[in-house]
Amino acid sequence: MAINDLVSDALTRVRNAGMRRLPVTTLVHSKSVEAVANILVDKGYIESCNVVEDGVKKTIKVVLKYNEEGKTVINEIKRVSKPGRRVYKGKEDIKRFKNGYGTIIISTSRGVLPNDKAFELGIGGEVMCTVW
Repeated sequence: MAINDLVSDALTRVRNAGMRRLPVTTLVHSKSVEAVANILVDKGYIESCNVVEDGVKKTIKVVLKYNEEGKTVINEIKRVSKPGRRVYKGKEDIKRFKNGYGTIIISTSRGVLPNDKAFELGIGGEVMCTVW
């Protein structure tokens, strides 16, 4: 089966694995999916992510993070910009999300960045997803 939007597929796999309380999930590899996964690790939404090479095929192994009650740390993970409808925000529109508790992941001219880093650099871009 061909996947058109690898980022939304990755977010759906993480969301579904969290609902089923799975310790690990596997994502289809692309540079943008790897960048989003690394931001999720840096912000503390997932434990770790590793690129696994199996010959020519690459995948990303993601270890999910849970709190003391066994609930996933991610309350909501949502794709904003889709292939049918691209969403762009300027630097002034990406300052805070969910009163500082959430993160907006943005594809900028300097790579894929979280909203606080993009605001520091003074650049906007395409809003890939939101997490809190």
